[in-house]
Amino acid sequence: MPASVTLHQLTCSTPDNHPLFTDLDLTFGPGRTGLIGRNGTGKSTLLRIIAGRIPPAAGSVSMAGTLGMLEQSVQVSPDTSLADQLGVANDLARLDRLDQGLGSIDDAGSADWSLPGRIESALKSVGLPALALDRPLSTLSGGQRTRLGLARLILAAPDIILLDEPTNNLDADGRQAVVDMLHLWRGAAIVVSHDRALLREMDAIVELTTLGAKTYGGNWDHYAEQKALELAAAEQTLASSQRRVAEIDRKIQAVTEKKARKDGAGKRKGAKGGTPKIMLGGLKENAENTSGEAARIANRLRTAAAEAAAEARAQVEILTPLSVALTPTGLPAGRTVLQADSLTGGPDADAPIIRDLSLQLTGPERVAITGPNGSGKTTLLRLLTGALPASAGTARILVPHAMLDQTVSLLDPGLSIRDNFRRLNPDAPETVGRAALARFMFRADAALQITGTLSGGEMLRAGLACTIGGEHPPQLLILDEPTNHLDIHAIEQVEAGLRGYDGALLVVSHDTDFLQAIGITRRIDLGTPQQEAG
Repeated sequence: MPASVTLHQLTCSTPDNHPLFTDLDLTFGPGRTGLIGRNGTGKSTLLRIIAGRIPPAAGSVSMAGTLGMLEQSVQVSPDTSLADQLGVANDLARLDRLDQGLGSIDDAGSADWSLPGRIESALKSVGLPALALDRPLSTLSGGQRTRLGLARLILAAPDIILLDEPTNNLDADGRQAVVDMLHLWRGAAIVVSHDRALLREMDAIVELTTLGAKTYGGNWDHYAEQKALELAAAEQTLASSQRRVAEIDRKIQAVTEKKARKDGAGKRKGAKGGTPKIMLGGLKENAENTSGEAARIANRLRTAAAEAAAEARAQVEILTPLSVALTPTGLPAGRTVLQADSLTGGPDADAPIIRDLSLQLTGPERVAITGPNGSGKTTLLRLLTGALPASAGTARILVPHAMLDQTVSLLDPGLSIRDNFRRLNPDAPETVGRAALARFMFRADAALQITGTLSGGEMLRAGLACTIGGEHPPQLLILDEPTNHLDIHAIEQVEAGLRGYDGALLVVSHDTDFLQAIGITRRIDLGTPQQEAG
């Protein structure tokens, strides 16, 4: 029987009783399915319910085949080894006993002598060397732990795999390892991801919203085309609804004017006499009754048309990407914004990660810093901004700048978004601040949210609003992995904001779609010899 997962009337809420999805009916069959949706719609929760990690509030999950899961983050205890994480510690201990002549008959009957070779092959396939399997898991980086999780799935070979943001923290080679693994997978795969390159490898896309789930056949590009068609249809419906409202308003106005003319003529005729008063009273009552009924019908029609127009407008707003117009920075094309000479340093002064690096940014350049995990990308940003003292060499930023790290620590989590804007832009009037925040979709009361309560996507959007959204945006913006943990909708909003920014950009990111969307003009690869980079 082909591998499959079927959800029956599945319902789930957050611990504070906020509904995530209700009466969800959905089937995942063989092949690769990308599961997408905005932050907070319950994608990771749905995977955990399918895996049996948490129960739903109602409904059930039925499954054909065995299942394995790669979670977004791994809780690491001090005594967890690589063998424990791979799920092979007991099997390796059995082989070790047999090698020493201490094994039992049961050990001999259960021994898998192919295991060491399969482990080495699995590690190699995900880009890991032949690591010591008694090594503590805590000594691996986040990217290495993700690769180890993929190796575990390869070893276990379940019929169904669940991957939750598998390319987070991975460099280009690691992302390719995920793609290669999925290409070879013969069962069912359900992949939660914001990585558009990975989603292009899917056979189907399921979009999870507060209204339920909708399946789109094909990969990410096909999904994007379908969404564009949906937007065009929604815009057409809105235009038709608005025309209907205008048409009803014209008819109501015409009827009102006709009645006014008729009433005026009746009054003039009554003033001349010749019509009995009792007949005049009857005619007046009939006219008032007819007029009242017509007004009620007209009001019902207009209310219905206005509601249809409002619904169509809301649908267009949901589907329309963010477009941001920003105040120019005034950065001249030939101005040097950043200069680093023979820069050397790192967290360990005795073993610097960055060695003798020279770099210059001029004018409104858009520069990406790329390289494999551990090559020192974040360390370089900290050296350039002075957050980490250099062991040797110099770094100078020569224009007003802002740095948005992975946690957007520039913002005070205890303040509202509006108060953070005022803190960072003390001379800006309230109206200017409100307008800046509205451009980044923090309108009215949304601007009063406490920053520490925001999602990852909202946090980064707030950081952009408070820095480049004001009257005097910085001429250099530095970003460290801005798309990590953001949903695709949030990434597109950030891309739109950055496209409207005319200053210089220095960005650390593995997301090639994001770098292309924001118009990167130059790349500095820390995986190559670091001599002259500018």
